[in-house]
Amino acid sequence: MADAVNLGVANGLFAGKSERDDVRKRAILALAALCMPVALTGCDAIQGAAQAAQGLAAARAGYKTHLTQQTRDGSPAPQPPKGVLDLIHYTSPAGKLAAYLTPRPTGGGRHPAIIWITGGDSNSIGNVWDKADPENDQTAAAFRNAGIVTMYPSLRGGNDNPGYREGFYGEIDDIMAAADYLAAQDYVDPQRIYLGGHSTGGTTVLLAAEVTKRFRGVFSFGPVGEASDYGGQFFYADLNDPTEVRLRSPIHWLGSVASPVFVFEGAAQGNVDSLDALSAESSNPLLHFYKVPGRTHFSILAPVTAVIARKIVGEAAGKGAVSFSQAELNTAPR
Repeated sequence: MADAVNLGVANGLFAGKSERDDVRKRAILALAALCMPVALTGCDAIQGAAQAAQGLAAARAGYKTHLTQQTRDGSPAPQPPKGVLDLIHYTSPAGKLAAYLTPRPTGGGRHPAIIWITGGDSNSIGNVWDKADPENDQTAAAFRNAGIVTMYPSLRGGNDNPGYREGFYGEIDDIMAAADYLAAQDYVDPQRIYLGGHSTGGTTVLLAAEVTKRFRGVFSFGPVGEASDYGGQFFYADLNDPTEVRLRSPIHWLGSVASPVFVFEGAAQGNVDSLDALSAESSNPLLHFYKVPGRTHFSILAPVTAVIARKIVGEAAGKGAVSFSQAELNTAPR
């Protein structure tokens, strides 16, 4: 078997890029087949490489996470002010989950939309309607202020939802269900649904981008590369199980991204080391990384979400695809 693998890799040196990639994947998968379900040194790494070659969606398929903690919030989502947001419920594989959604836009036609995943306990939603300090504005209000349909979904185990928190795993399925709900609304353009999130929410949306290409663009603020970087917080499976950790860690699946993804962090303070590690690991041209000088993990949110909102509105008006220059992010109004 090893000789066959080596020959395949050697032949790949003389093939085109796509052929070399196929040969590499076959070689990795062949090596993984040699790893019997016993504790052999190096097999975890080989199996991880095999999963990465297959992609995150394939690696997740059929895998059932084993939670070592069964936690849920238990508190109902607060009622938002009338005319600002509506409290609705959408159906995910976990059951009916609460979400906030901007009211139906005035006038006809279909509008761009964004799903926003908050930081901290991303599974629960709360007050995102009060005006926030621009140095720490986690409300993503820039999107709804720009007329973009905005949905803040809670996730399994959050608020008084069914299920348990899974920490960067089953929550991906909830996000895709939220996208299904949005796409079914007659005022939403199903081809212009975006996804964004901050901190733990940034990690979650980056994982979602590695599973599906249904989002027109994904905006990840301050994610980590490895789920274990949170030191066990927000992680409800066995941290000593390499498969559980790997399937929740976006740095291993960057090659799976198949739609535009933009990753942001404040250069002054935040998960800058994680952004650097993700950028160094990526060779995927669909992934874009930005460190914004003078901004922190929190102060980056208000100015950059405002820039993103303008780009989404402009793209819908035919002014070109969403993209960013480092210069415009650096000079975004404070």
